[in-house]
Amino acid sequence: MEGKQTIHFDFNNMMADTIGPEHGITEQELKNLAPIASRYVNDLKEERAGGKLQFQDLPYQKNITDEIIKTANSLKGKFKNLVVVGIGGSALGNIATHTALSHPFHNILTDRERKGFPRVFVLDNIDPDRFSGLIDIVKPEETLFNFITKSGTTVETMAQFLIIVKRLRDRLGKDYKGHIITTTDSEKGTLREITRREGFQSFVIPAGVGGRYSVLTPVGLFSASMSGVDIVALLDGAAFMDEVCKSDNIWKNPALMGAVLYFLSHTKKGKNILVMMPYSNALSGVADWFCQLWAESLGKKFSLNKEVVHAGSTPVRAIGVVDQHSQLQLYMEGPYDKVITFLAIKQFGKEVSIVSGNDVESDLAYLKGHSLNNVMNAEFEGTRLALTEERRPNCTLVLDELSAFTLGQLFYLLELQTAYAGKFYNVDAFDQPGVEAGKVNAFAMLGKKGFEQRKKEIDTLLQKAQRKYCI
Repeated sequence: MEGKQTIHFDFNNMMADTIGPEHGITEQELKNLAPIASRYVNDLKEERAGGKLQFQDLPYQKNITDEIIKTANSLKGKFKNLVVVGIGGSALGNIATHTALSHPFHNILTDRERKGFPRVFVLDNIDPDRFSGLIDIVKPEETLFNFITKSGTTVETMAQFLIIVKRLRDRLGKDYKGHIITTTDSEKGTLREITRREGFQSFVIPAGVGGRYSVLTPVGLFSASMSGVDIVALLDGAAFMDEVCKSDNIWKNPALMGAVLYFLSHTKKGKNILVMMPYSNALSGVADWFCQLWAESLGKKFSLNKEVVHAGSTPVRAIGVVDQHSQLQLYMEGPYDKVITFLAIKQFGKEVSIVSGNDVESDLAYLKGHSLNNVMNAEFEGTRLALTEERRPNCTLVLDELSAFTLGQLFYLLELQTAYAGKFYNVDAFDQPGVEAGKVNAFAMLGKKGFEQRKKEIDTLLQKAQRKYCI
C-alpha cells in the first residue's frame, strides 16, 4: 500500500483492552470466531466465482466505464442542469458521490466556475412541494433528466417520469427525447419498454446487482462523470480495496474485521444501534447511503433456514461536529446500546486559518495560530476520547485524504463488510421482502392492474379499523 492513498481501520476502542470486557470485544472472542469468519470468506469467494456476487466485479467493468465517460463528454456544455430521478439505491449513491467529490456549493457556482459541468439535482422523494419547486427553477431546454429504476416500475420514479415527460413534450416537441437518459434493467420492466419504443439513450443496471449495491454501476457513475468526478479512479479505489480484503484472516481483512466486531457487539454486548459519524460534511452522504445498505441488507424477519429471527442492528447517521451539540449527550450518558463508527479525513482539501495578525479577546487567545482544521481534529479526538473514557465502543475509518480513489475504497469496504455481516446473521443480505410488501400495498391502493385482490383486502382492513386513539 506504499504510495497509495488508503483507508485505515482503527478499532482499538472496540476492544476489551481499552474499554473493558463488559462492552469491549476480547481477543479470545475474536479467536473463537476466526474459523467461522475464514469459512465465510471462502463461501463468498465461491459465490463470486459462481456469478452470485456481481457487485464485487463492478470495479473491473472497463467497457461500461468507457461508455459512460464517452457519453458524459459528448453532453458536456449542452445542459445547465442534470436532474437524477430515483429513490433509495437509485439516489443515495449519487448523492453520496456528488457530496463527497464536488464543490460543496457546486450548484450556485457560475457556469465558468463549474467548468462546463451541469448543476446536479437528485429528486429522491415524491413530496409534491419539493418536486414542484425544482420543476419551477429548471428550464426544460437546459435540463437533462436521468431516470433510474432497476425494476422499471418503481412507482415514485415512474410517477415523476410521466409528469416530466409531458412537460418536456409540451415545451420541446419531438426534440424532448434528447433530454432523457434512462438507467434500468437490460430486458424487462416498463421503463425498458418505453426506452425501446421512444429510442431514449440508456444505460443498463446489471441484473445481479441490487439497488443498494449499485453505486459503482451506471446508477451512480453517470451522474458522477457528468459532474466531473474521475470515475476511473473511483473504480480503481474499489479494485484496490478488493485486493486488500481477499485475506480470510480477520486481522488482515478490514471488511471482515468490521463485520465481526459489529456482529459480536450486537449479539454478545447488546449494542443494537450502529452510529456512523463522519467528521466531514463531504462524507455526510456516505453515512446516509450506508444506513440504507446496512438496514435493508440485514434487517430480516427470516434466516436463511426460514426461522423467525428479526435480525439486524439499527444504523443512525450523525455528523461531526454538528451532532456533538445534539446527539452526543445521548451517546455519552444514555443506554449502553450503541457502537459509534467515525469517518475521519487525515488531510482536508483546504487549510483555513482562524486569525492572521489580529488582536483577539484574551479568552480567545488560545485560538491564535490555529486553523479550522486544528479545531475540527481537536473536536474529533476529544469526542473519541470522551466516549472511550465512558466505555462507549467506537472505531474509526481514517481516509488519508478524500478523493475518488479513497471514496471508491470506502464504498467497496462497506459493501463487502455488509455482505460478510449477512453471513454472520445467517440472512440474505441481497433481498428486501419488507420493502416489497409496502410496494404491493401501494400498487393496490393506486389501482394497478393485477393487484385487485389485494385492493379488496386493504379496503376490508381499513373498514374494520377503529381509529379509537386519534385526537
